[in-house]
Amino acid sequence: MGNWRATVIDHRSKRGAQLRDRPKEPFARRDDLVISGRAGEITCADTAGRTRWTHPVPGSPNAAHISSGRVLVTTDSLDYHAWGHLGPAYLLDLADGTLTAELRGARGAALGGGRFVLGLEGYGTFATWQYDRDGTLTDTWRSYGHYVVGTGLRVVECDRNGPTESRVVRLLPGGVIERSPLLLTDSQVPRPLVLPDGTIVVLDAGVLRAVGRDLDDTVLAELRPIPVDELHRHISTLHRTPDGLSVTISERHPTRMSTYTTHTWALALHPPQ
Repeated sequence: MGNWRATVIDHRSKRGAQLRDRPKEPFARRDDLVISGRAGEITCADTAGRTRWTHPVPGSPNAAHISSGRVLVTTDSLDYHAWGHLGPAYLLDLADGTLTAELRGARGAALGGGRFVLGLEGYGTFATWQYDRDGTLTDTWRSYGHYVVGTGLRVVECDRNGPTESRVVRLLPGGVIERSPLLLTDSQVPRPLVLPDGTIVVLDAGVLRAVGRDLDDTVLAELRPIPVDELHRHISTLHRTPDGLSVTISERHPTRMSTYTTHTWALALHPPQ
């Protein structure tokens, strides 16, 4: 069995354009239900647009995850405090929006059976917690980052250390962590993509990598390798397209803070043979 390959089919650069996020889609969908939110509330509606319930929150929801009749919603605070703009995480009943538990974490993911993981990094914390459907803590790991569910639970770590100690890891029961041999270059890689066979595509300091289910890695393309001491001037995103992948790297000018050069690549993906 071979490895995934990528071919660059287009590359463009444009000065003066700063990276812009794509419009946000609804946070989560399950059957005929859609979870979305805005400052002050979380909303559950059906696909016909009829509101099933709303739940008030003091801040602004930013993501939601659904599992077996429960929904976990992370939020941003409207006020700045010791944890920046981090708001509470709410575990809600999917049927009526009632509060099951109020938790703390910046990123989450849904597991089976109404279980979730929730993670947080900063101020001496670098942790992922697992909760059951009642909000009871059932496991803890010293890891945090982008969560990938399937073939166990994998994490593309984000630690903010310099130099970074981040890797792609697998979280095992009892707080055990299986680590890949690959040490990432960027401590804050953008959200990765997951291919149909479970391969994770990671954009690491301008290098596109594929990490398999066994945590082995392959370099797909060296698009624009970024030195560690220049990472703070770059913002990167990675998106799936019908034909493959789209990569954007916005580079801020060293002295003119409002001037950017945005580099974009379109890549075709070739599955293992």
